[in-house]
Formats: sequence, C-alpha cells, structure tokens
Amino acid sequence: MAISFFHALLAILGLGVLVFIHELGHYFVARRQGMKVEAFAIGFGKPLFTWERNGVKWRLCMLPFGGYVKIAGMQKEGNKEPYEIPDGFYGKSPWQRIKVAVAGPLVNIVFALIAFIAIWLAGGRDKQFAEFTHRIGWVDPKSALYQKGVRPGDVIQKYDGRSFDGFKDLMMAAVMDDDQTAIQGYKIDYTTGKRSEFDYTLSTYEDPRSAKDKLLTIGVLSPARYLIFEDGGKGVQEGLPSGSPMLHSGIQPKDRILWVDGEMVFSPYQLSSLINESTVFLTVQRGETVFQTKAPRVVLDDLKMSGPERGEFDDWQHEAAIKGRLQDLYFIPYNLSPTASIESRLSFIDEEDQKKAFQRCQRCAHFTLLEEGDQILAVDGHPVSSSYELLERMQTRRSIVIVERNPQAIEKILWTKADQEFDDFNTKDLEAIISSIGTKNELKASGPLHLLNRVVPKPFNEFPLTEEQKSKLAVEIAESKKEIEAIQDPQKRSEALTALEKSQKKAILGVSLKDREVIYNPGPIRQFVDVFKDTWRTLAALVSGYLNPKYMQGPVGIVTVVQQSWMLGAKEALFWLAVISLNLGIVNLLPIPVLDGGHIAFSLLEMVTKRPLKAKTMERLILPFIALLLVFFVYITYQDIARLFSKFF
Repeated sequence: MAISFFHALLAILGLGVLVFIHELGHYFVARRQGMKVEAFAIGFGKPLFTWERNGVKWRLCMLPFGGYVKIAGMQKEGNKEPYEIPDGFYGKSPWQRIKVAVAGPLVNIVFALIAFIAIWLAGGRDKQFAEFTHRIGWVDPKSALYQKGVRPGDVIQKYDGRSFDGFKDLMMAAVMDDDQTAIQGYKIDYTTGKRSEFDYTLSTYEDPRSAKDKLLTIGVLSPARYLIFEDGGKGVQEGLPSGSPMLHSGIQPKDRILWVDGEMVFSPYQLSSLINESTVFLTVQRGETVFQTKAPRVVLDDLKMSGPERGEFDDWQHEAAIKGRLQDLYFIPYNLSPTASIESRLSFIDEEDQKKAFQRCQRCAHFTLLEEGDQILAVDGHPVSSSYELLERMQTRRSIVIVERNPQAIEKILWTKADQEFDDFNTKDLEAIISSIGTKNELKASGPLHLLNRVVPKPFNEFPLTEEQKSKLAVEIAESKKEIEAIQDPQKRSEALTALEKSQKKAILGVSLKDREVIYNPGPIRQFVDVFKDTWRTLAALVSGYLNPKYMQGPVGIVTVVQQSWMLGAKEALFWLAVISLNLGIVNLLPIPVLDGGHIAFSLLEMVTKRPLKAKTMERLILPFIALLLVFFVYITYQDIARLFSKFF
C-alpha cells in the first residue's frame, strides 16, 4: 500500500511538472514580448509561500502539482477593454500574442520529443511479445472470421486499411471504427510452412467476453503469446501450486509450452480451449500406415444403440471394472470389435451432434475420420489391445504436452525479431515426437523439444485454495454476477450466467505461464509520430461520434496509468509522461476559445479584420465552451472513478 501511494505521488508530481513547464513556456515568452506578468503559481490551492521578484508575485501552493501564469490584460479591468491595458496580453500585436499562446503547447511537444530521445538512448522499454506480434492468439469460434478459416497462428498485416502494428490497433478499432472492418494477412500451415494470403471485410459485433463495456470485434480476441513456465526462482515443486496437474509432468523452469493435444498453442485462451475439449488423441493403424488423430469423446447416453450394442458395452464395463451407470461413460462414436478395431459409426440422438462429430476439421494438423478396419493402437499415447481397455482409458481426460526446452529461444530480443523467432524451431523434431506417440518407440525428446508425462487437467472448482484465495474468488464471482444482472437482454443475461458457471468448472493445468519479454526501442521520431497519429485519430473519432467519451481517461484515470507505469520502471513512466505531454500540447492547440488554440484563433481573426475583439464578444464565445468543458470533465471523471471502484466492489 505504501509503495502504491508512493507511486501515486510520483504520478501526481510528474503530471504537475507537465503543467508547470507548459505555464513556464507562456511566462518566458510573455516576458520577452514585453507583457506584464502579474503572478506565477507553482501548484494549486492555498499558497504556502509567496514572494515577489521583478514585479511578479510567485506562489508555492499546497497542492504540489501544476501551476498557472497570470498575464495582465487577459480580461476586462474596469471600463477598459483588454486591448486598452498597457503591456497587457491583448495590448500587444496579434503576432506577439500567437507567440505567447504557442509557447506553452510547444514546450510540452518538445518535452515529449526529448523524453522519446532519452528512452531511445537508454535502450528502450521492456514489453511483452503479445503487444507487438502480428500473429493471432485466439479467434472466436462463432465469428465469421473463424468460418472463413482464420485460426490462431495466422498473421495480420493490415487492419482497416492501416498498417497493423500490434494488438493495440485492434483495441483502438474496437472503440473507434465503423461497423465494417477490413483485415488482410496470411494463413500459415505450421506443418508444411505453406502460406496463403487472405483479404476479408467483416461486420463487427460485441466481444463475447465483455459483459460491461460493449467492445466491438471481428473475432480476433487475443494476440499470440509465448507460454513460458515461470517458477519464480523457487524450483518446479515450489513454483507449482499444491495439487497442480503439472507436478509430475516433468516440466522444467523456462520450458515453453508449444503443442497440446494435436495443435500448436498460441495463447492461454487456445490452451484452455484445448484442455477442455471433449476429445481423445488416438494412435491408429490403417493397413501399413500408422497415424495420430483426434476423435470425439462423447457420453454414451448421447448415442443411439441397439440392444446387442448396449449389451456389448455393458460387458466391456464389467471387464474394465468401471463403476457407475453405463450411459454416463465416455467413448468414441464408433462401434468396435473386441480387439478395438473399427466396425462402423454410431449414430447420435441429436442430428446436430452427429454433424459436428463427423465433420472434417478445418485446418487441423491431426484429424482423420476413422474408417472400417482401422485398428486403434493407443489412447492418449497409452497402448490398448481391447475395447474394454479403450473404454477404461477414456474415462479420464488426459492431455499430451510438448515443450521447447531452449533458454536461448526465450531470451529478451528486439521486438522487430520476436515474430520471426516465434516458430524458429525444427518442425521435423515436432513431427518426429508426434508421430511416435502411442507407438513402441515413443520419443521423449527430439532436439530441444520434449514430450512431457501425460497430464490430467483438474476442474477449477476442485483446485485447493487458501482461505484468502477463496475469499478473493467469491468477491470476483459476486462482482461478475452483478455485472451480468445489469444486462438488459434476457437471453444474453442467461448466456452470460451459464458461461460464468461453466468457467468455475473449467479444467486447468495449474501452472503459471508468462509471455516472452521484448525490447521495444523504435527511433524517437517514430515514437513521436505514432503517438501523434493515435492522438489525432482519437480526436477525430471523438468529434465524428465513433468514439464514446466514456472510453477516454480523465484526470483520475491518467494518474492511475502513470502510477502503474512508475511501478513498472522509470522508462515506462517517462514514456507515459511523454505521451500525456504530447497530448497536452496537441489538445491545447485546438481552436477552442478556452484553450491556447482559441487565443491563437482570436489573434488570427484580428489580423484578418484589423479590429480587436471586445471583452463581451470574447465572453460570449468563451463561456459556453467553459460550461461544455466542465460537463465533459465531470463526465469523464465519473467514468474514471466508476472504473476504479469497480475493481474493489
């Protein structure tokens, strides 16, 4: 708590410096133009110390951030118009006033550039691979993008006509783009290395994971990530929680989970989906060929069976000494001989289940529909010689995991090279291990790739938790239910509640996985231009109505962001101060009467008309904007506070 308060104080002071140098820019240029500066305050609130020097009243105020400069003639004094006040702001020429107005924003812009240069010279910032990768980590299976064959591991090159630079672009598009989005890239077959380009224009829809903030998506729900086992320096046993399914898997610190249950893994979402699939990994012999394939793992109660077929299953259950009701047991949807040879397909009671079970899997590396005469050799890599052994093995869901054990492959590298190295391993090593699964000569390792011991995923609600963890989980569940109950649509509310209940029963591996760190260090001009583009795009979206103001950060949100950046390190904090400073400079140059850009606009108008504006005219222009800005300020501050408190209550 003390550390958090300290970082919050650093954040406030840092933001105060940005306001202070802004006002200092106005002060120095005003003095050079011969304007009378009446006061300069460092901070806000009640003055703690005051002194006077060169006719300027200096004040050090109670709140140690920000400040303001008061120049004579900024407003009407007595019967005199502002332009009639000697050495006042409006008493000077329009060009001189423009110089003073520009000085503040210019100082903020220059500060941002200097900060970007400092970060670049210091070697850049440590970031996560997921922030800059072009590879997709997870695609919503219900999305149109998924139906078009885009899968985890595929690459995005352009998004909505713009060059794609990372997942941040998707997040920005989620709150600012139209209801039609174009996406370009290429699909990758990681077995053969073949690439095929795609170019789709898709309708956006609500992110299925969001119950509160209705973000839009085209189906890309996550960027790709490295899945590296992080033991925190404690060793495998201490680095895994009590009761973790991975305890006896043979995993080692810094192992990267690469392949699970028939697929290369690109994100935690995909990993969770794979270990929660109701499938089984089979080793099958067809003639002289041995191959591996996934098959549905279904409850017998979902299948249509004749009396003799049911009787055969009953015999197998007896031979395998499996307790419980026959209809609750798991099996594959095929009729087998006693020696586990395929005789025919079984039918489902539900036609949709029938269609899904025997539908060819699009872009699955290991999926072959079984045929009559196929001999099942192994289940999840465990040899079987009879159907009752197959029935016995299928009652427990096991995952097959292959890891990359190569410390050099997860070392910190430049962000520009991270994507290239993501799949920089020998695919022959991977295929060698996979093709050996369930055979007499099963490989435990090939090159840097290692096959772990079989893992039995454990339901989350059966995982041992401490009292503190249970209490925290209960609070999170209550908050989620509260958000779901606020959903107006009854169907969506029901779906969200069902999803929440299922999430508590989801199987997990019980292992802490981290992404790979990359060094992000583009040139200072590149950083400057990128932030400028993002700022301009945000302003354009706000004016056009594409961006809902509730997604913007107010003062509380800005302090929170800078506080969190301080907790990550000085370079991260300096970057965000540079971003805020550049935003402050750009926004203040907008031609809005209450901002510096408004004073510039007034001066330009006077240069054209050759007549100074009267105080009443300026008041009529300025007062409505003051009211609008106050309302806007209150609104975004309310949104900031609501977001902040939603994390605790």
